[in-house]
Amino acid sequence: MLALVAAIPILLVVILMVAFNWSAKTALPLGWVLSVAVALLIWKQDFTTTIAWAIDGALEAIGTLVIILGAILIMNTLKHSGAVTAIQRVFHAVNPDRRVQAIIVGFVFAAFIEGAAGFGTPAALAAPLLISLGFPPLCAAIVALIYNSVPVCFGAVGTPTNTATTVVGEAVTRLGGEVEAYRMALTKFTAISQASCALFIVFFGVFVMCKMFGKNKSGKEALKALPFALFTAIVFDVIYLFFAIVFGPEFPSLLGAILSLVVVIFAAKKGFLCPKEVWDFEPRENWDNEWLSKQEVKQDVDNGMSAVLAWIPYVLIGLILVATRLNWFGLKTLLTSSAFKVSINNIMGMGINWTWNWGWCPGVFPFILICIITFFLHKMPWKKVKESISDTAKQCLGAAIALFFGVSMVYIYRNTGMNAQIDDSMLVYMARALANIFKGAYVIIAPFIGVLGAFMSGSNTVSNTLFAGLQFETAALVNMSPVIIVALQNIGGAAGNMICVNNVVAACATTGTMGTEGKIIKTNALPCAIYCLIAILVLGGCIVIGGMDPLGLAAAAQSVAG
Repeated sequence: MLALVAAIPILLVVILMVAFNWSAKTALPLGWVLSVAVALLIWKQDFTTTIAWAIDGALEAIGTLVIILGAILIMNTLKHSGAVTAIQRVFHAVNPDRRVQAIIVGFVFAAFIEGAAGFGTPAALAAPLLISLGFPPLCAAIVALIYNSVPVCFGAVGTPTNTATTVVGEAVTRLGGEVEAYRMALTKFTAISQASCALFIVFFGVFVMCKMFGKNKSGKEALKALPFALFTAIVFDVIYLFFAIVFGPEFPSLLGAILSLVVVIFAAKKGFLCPKEVWDFEPRENWDNEWLSKQEVKQDVDNGMSAVLAWIPYVLIGLILVATRLNWFGLKTLLTSSAFKVSINNIMGMGINWTWNWGWCPGVFPFILICIITFFLHKMPWKKVKESISDTAKQCLGAAIALFFGVSMVYIYRNTGMNAQIDDSMLVYMARALANIFKGAYVIIAPFIGVLGAFMSGSNTVSNTLFAGLQFETAALVNMSPVIIVALQNIGGAAGNMICVNNVVAACATTGTMGTEGKIIKTNALPCAIYCLIAILVLGGCIVIGGMDPLGLAAAAQSVAG
């Protein structure tokens, strides 16, 4: 009964967002109010304790929000400076085959954008680029969304995976584990499964394109692009896995994609493994009306900027991230020192402390720093600078509200056992209920919880904020690895990007195909489900067949329970 009561705030949020199409910034504050009510009235937690944890959670959201702000500001700056249009020109002369173009632009280039910015920007940028290459607008939206999956867990320099680690950090420590070791293990198993999914999804995007938008409406026409699709996936996977396993979640998508882009573009220009017969869409006059834009799409600035100048901000971002994460010139030591931290101690006298290492936050260094440099480097007029900042502020407002209330709500869920009449938290009671219902089959449901979180919130980061703690606690109760189960949560959140309402609406708005949202979600539901099944087979096999328990956290949880 207590588990059901604890679930009410989350269920309310899900119902409001899914059934009534409420936005996350509207539904999550209401869910927060209800979670506070449950903590006070049902758990009978001390008011000061509840509010102190709520404040701690809201403060914890600042780091993630600054990353979002910096990442989106970079994208808006490049759009308004003319850099995006210059980058688009690079792709026009690579290869005339639409199947090859879809893979290079929709998957590899969009993966780079995801690694740098995340939060829905890849589909919103890759789709218009595909249209400029001659793709039907609806096709561009669908393909861009399908491909916005593999790189998502490491998007915005690792924000979703780092957020999941932050959410479960206290639980890891409680079981005797080290948070950094957990972060690296979570990155490793997430990447292994995502790399497996890439072998499927790169080809599937082409298959959907040929099946729905080809002259013959035949998926068989995609088979001739299979060798190039597999080549692209393997090149990407090798680099992606290297950065994930060796360096952690910041680099796999960002550097993995940009290095892959160089290799894949070179191969495509040479015709390596490309189809011998060029595949194209029918002439535009034969396209279905449903495929076309319903309104004029705002064009990006085109001021004749050179491709080299356009790419410099991305190069600087990559160099700074590598230099700081590998501690070149002692930069990591400097930026993680106390001089670059702000703290609030003993919140409301409850002994709860919050610290933010702002110097180590990629939203500040390098994103905002590079934005300022780009204003001058690209000689942007003050009007364009203001537009970049204004557009970013508007886009981030909703994310800020959702994150502040979402993370705050999670902290209430995690800590309702402190100074309350009921010893265990709301999160633990929900985890016990899920453990009793699914038991040994929990591995099957884990990624779909991640999908639900992304579908309702529009973000893998918010999905992990809401459900990573629940997944961790449930894994411990059913004697499964909390590393692998949270990895499945992370992957499910990535897969959910294909169908989440926010991303679909953004893609439709940028391609002018409003009114086709339902069709897109229906089309992308199948690859989303298959994606999750592949993850279940890969990581579920690690648990069921291999008996894997990275870091020994499942065993530690059983020992504590015993």
